[in-house]
Amino acid sequence: MRFEIRRRDLLTLTGAAAVAAGAASCGGDSSRADGGAGASAELTLPTYQPLEGLTPDLEGNEDGLHNVYLKAPESLLTTTDAPPITSGTITALTQTFATPPTPMADNGMWQRLNEALGGTLDLDIVIDSYPEKFATILASGDLPDLMWVPPNQGIPNIGPMLEAQFTDLTEYLSGDAVLEYPNLAALTPSSWRTAVVNGRIWGAPIPSTPFGQVYLGNPTVWEEVDGFQSSSAAEFLEKCQEITIPGQRWALEPFLPNALHMFGEWFGVPNQYRVNEDRTLTSMYQTDEYLEALEYAATVFAAGVFYPDLNHAETAQDFSNGTIASLVSVGPRGASEYRRYNDELLAEILVPFSAVEGRRPVYDMGYGTVGFTPFRQTDDEGRIRELLSLVNYLSAPFGTVEYMQKTFGTEGEDYRLEDGNYVATESAAADVPGLRSALEIMTAGEGVIYNPIPSDSEYIYGKEQELLELMMRRPTNGLYSDTSSEKGAEISARLNDVISDVIQGRKSIDDFQSAVKDWEEGGGLAMLEEFAEVLPEDVPVTPSTSL
Repeated sequence: MRFEIRRRDLLTLTGAAAVAAGAASCGGDSSRADGGAGASAELTLPTYQPLEGLTPDLEGNEDGLHNVYLKAPESLLTTTDAPPITSGTITALTQTFATPPTPMADNGMWQRLNEALGGTLDLDIVIDSYPEKFATILASGDLPDLMWVPPNQGIPNIGPMLEAQFTDLTEYLSGDAVLEYPNLAALTPSSWRTAVVNGRIWGAPIPSTPFGQVYLGNPTVWEEVDGFQSSSAAEFLEKCQEITIPGQRWALEPFLPNALHMFGEWFGVPNQYRVNEDRTLTSMYQTDEYLEALEYAATVFAAGVFYPDLNHAETAQDFSNGTIASLVSVGPRGASEYRRYNDELLAEILVPFSAVEGRRPVYDMGYGTVGFTPFRQTDDEGRIRELLSLVNYLSAPFGTVEYMQKTFGTEGEDYRLEDGNYVATESAAADVPGLRSALEIMTAGEGVIYNPIPSDSEYIYGKEQELLELMMRRPTNGLYSDTSSEKGAEISARLNDVISDVIQGRKSIDDFQSAVKDWEEGGGLAMLEEFAEVLPEDVPVTPSTSL
């Protein structure tokens, strides 16, 4: 169970983010095989040791399938033996993707969390423009104790920045050293790889769903055309046209990059990069499949089935009432979140299908984390261990005392148990969601599926199994490129502007192909070469798109 992200933030934090920004990972900075990337590959990651005593109702697996809890655990596991804050106050910079919480002075949950932590956790919570705030604080030199580093929000040259202003935590976390912090040891190796830059560990990763984006449909609307699932791109467009009523109802949400990402899966577009037989890489932009998906997106847009206001802020509400029939979610677990607007709505998850006969569809797995949180530079071992103890507390997983304190608050004050499920109190509406979001964007345990309605969890679990049959992981996960760090966001932003114009009919496919050449010459080809030089041998060749 994790916080839910606002509609407009999906592109920033999910697997589509790197696609859009051209960034390789949250680490960002790298060297070639004889530099930072090589050192990162040789690093001993923290020893993985799952917590004992947590028993899900449905078990997940190493491919990413989530553990499922069909009801609240009867008893909670305690993972810490003392409050972590011993110095009085710890400061942190983070962001919220929910309505901002009540300030600490008036926020009962926040105050009770501080009591449990043994001191004051003073959060500077950013609402919008996180990179700008991050850069301003970094330039001032007056850093908080903890600063969340987002995976793909355009923060450049991460490696030099970390080395200049943050603390190398490798000796405290590499190998068995992490076992002193059991909640951190319970984070998977794949999560830890995203916190490694230039051969050193800079903070605890923040796991998110390993799954990528999915299309969700409002089943009440789609049942008019025999359901949301389709057998071809042509059939999907026909259904969209049939349910769209100009001025009243639209088939698709207006955020075009998300839609193009979904269409691309149906056409077999690789997950950011294709690994060729000779171990070179091809960008998705350079593939015929991407060109087909882009042409299809332009056709869909011309058909008038997208909601017309591309900056629409009430997509979730309009999806829940059927004004917008489908939208893109950060992952399969989002299918149940719209019950907050419509008690009867469990969204339908669309499984990628073949756009055209004989084409192999794919499902893009996500990056798996939303970055990591490094510590302000210090050589005070006591302070470092205090901060590690705090992060360990805040990284406790579902089913623990610490998780409940951080995520739901205090029983009787912020939530109560009803029929084996957690129900928020009235005061929690203002105090909890924004604070929970801010805490979970900077620290988290591995996610699970838990919903007040058990059948929702069973449905999502089943769909995750279907999606895993089509999964494609991004081959460059955990790899770094100097060019990507220095130029990736800039050159991809220019290309994405052209892509948006093509979809909306303002530019042509020829303009897109010209823009791809500019992307290649501006650094794209260099990125491909740098990633290929450090591509691990166990990364498979990308399968053919032919069935």
